[in-house]
Amino acid sequence: MRNLEGHPGIKIGGSNINNLRYADDTVLIAENEKDLQQLLDIVKEESEKKGLELNRKKTEVMVVSRKQELPIINIYIKGTRLKQKHQFKYLGSLISSDGRNNSEVASRIAQAKTNFQKMKTVLTNKNISIRTRRRALECYIEPILMYGCEAWTISKQTQRKLEATEMWFLRRMLRISWTAKKTNDTVLEEAHTTRLLISKIRKRQATFFGHVMRREKLENLVTTGMLEGKRSRGKQREKLIEGLTDWLKAGKSLEAIEATKDRKKWRTMIANAVKQGT
Repeated sequence: MRNLEGHPGIKIGGSNINNLRYADDTVLIAENEKDLQQLLDIVKEESEKKGLELNRKKTEVMVVSRKQELPIINIYIKGTRLKQKHQFKYLGSLISSDGRNNSEVASRIAQAKTNFQKMKTVLTNKNISIRTRRRALECYIEPILMYGCEAWTISKQTQRKLEATEMWFLRRMLRISWTAKKTNDTVLEEAHTTRLLISKIRKRQATFFGHVMRREKLENLVTTGMLEGKRSRGKQREKLIEGLTDWLKAGKSLEAIEATKDRKKWRTMIANAVKQGT
């Protein structure tokens, strides 16, 4: 992998990034087909020198673009064209070609609901107090739902889906039929709770964000750096830092970044935001 240094990738904040690695899970990144093929050829050649061979069936390519019709990309290993995917799993999270996390959130919601059904006999058992059942939900179901949420950009649509999922859990735990005309406020009152899911996700995001900002490593650069090139037309997508700044009521993004350097101040800001229940 050291032989990739200096070869074109994507530039963020003036730094060139052409690969991501976690153990044996490797991602090669480039701005165009030619550069990506060059990176792959280097990895293949250097691997063969060490007696290793790339698995052509497990190696896939994906184009990340805002275009409705994705460009077709032709990348080869020993004459075999690699399969182009619209999404793939990386370190347990679903990466999509549109650069959004909608598919990942939908996948997490589906997995959480499936596991809720597996624990239905416990979570819907009225012989167990609702407080204990909510605690079981928090321990066994919510971690499945919130896995990787530290990197989510929560749009209004995503927030509505997550809040609907939270109410889905509570209504089934209380055995409230979908035909029963009970408002969400009534359900929350019966469950002796309030809406907590979004605050929990934001808290995890803010805690992780503070850690990333203080480390000043690659994650920091990717979060705060600017991509080179022209901005697309129309409204720009909301960034993670913008959503967090708004939740923390920190004023501007730069003020939030500066606040992370003081651990005590940052924890106080997070605690205040959670307390407000926003």
